Amino acid sequence: MDETKLTLQNLGINEIDSNYVSKKHFKDGGQYRFEVPGIQGPSALKSLLDSCDDYDLRIHRATQTKGIMFLLDDEITQMVDLAKGADIQLFLAVGPRATYDTSATVQTPEGKRIGYRLRGYDNLIYAIEDVKRAVDLGVRGILLYDEGLLYILSEMRKNNELPSDLKFKLSAHAGCSNPASAKLFESLGLDSLNPVRDLQIPMLASIRDAINIPLDLHTENPKSTGGFIRHYEVPQMIDMVAPVYLKTGGSIAKTHSWNTTDSEAKLRAKQVALVRDMINRYSPEARISKTIK
Repeated sequence: MDETKLTLQNLGINEIDSNYVSKKHFKDGGQYRFEVPGIQGPSALKSLLDSCDDYDLRIHRATQTKGIMFLLDDEITQMVDLAKGADIQLFLAVGPRATYDTSATVQTPEGKRIGYRLRGYDNLIYAIEDVKRAVDLGVRGILLYDEGLLYILSEMRKNNELPSDLKFKLSAHAGCSNPASAKLFESLGLDSLNPVRDLQIPMLASIRDAINIPLDLHTENPKSTGGFIRHYEVPQMIDMVAPVYLKTGGSIAKTHSWNTTDSEAKLRAKQVALVRDMINRYSPEARISKTIK
């Protein structure tokens, strides 16, 4: 196995031990940021932001997961304005995906392996149009589920067909779970990577060591994706995997793309407060980002 390990090492993929500490950070020197997923519309976003004020919370990103195509232009504009006013990043998800397509395969146990990827030429066009519409309305963060779409959008960004400040993050539903896959996604122009939800911290550290972009880590999950809550692991996540977006509040939802109500948005804010208190108690030296850039 030593020869194989040397091969990986030459490609920038190293074996990680339990003493590993990440020396990487966000541009402002911060090690971690807070992200709240599953905020599907302007009303829920406003409730979340109001509750963050109540808890004296600093969050850095809110993510809509259901799909751009489910939002009216006015709803997108409202969300953009709310995000700007609160100085947070707003990410909207690409709408077209296999589960919304005519495929019966994706509804079967075997077909679920397709995930949310795009089927065929037309759906690729639809997905790009979804992104272009959001961008025209001021959105500068896109949540992706398909590596092919990432490639196309990154090329469009390079060619100035999309804004240079547009950011792409990859969902856990894309199935990235090892450092080689992570390096591939980074090479395609990804700005933020969400590995699969249940990786152990040394596994996450091996991905961190191999790439430089932030990792988006679920501190908790809906019941449909395991329901596990990792609050006590967060200080170690920061120590070994920084820079990280701590995705918090997911346990409030029953499923991915859950339509979060205003009251549930407030509960998501409470979950962030619980994680913040955990960090302050067990890792007070950890540095939270002061900015979103």
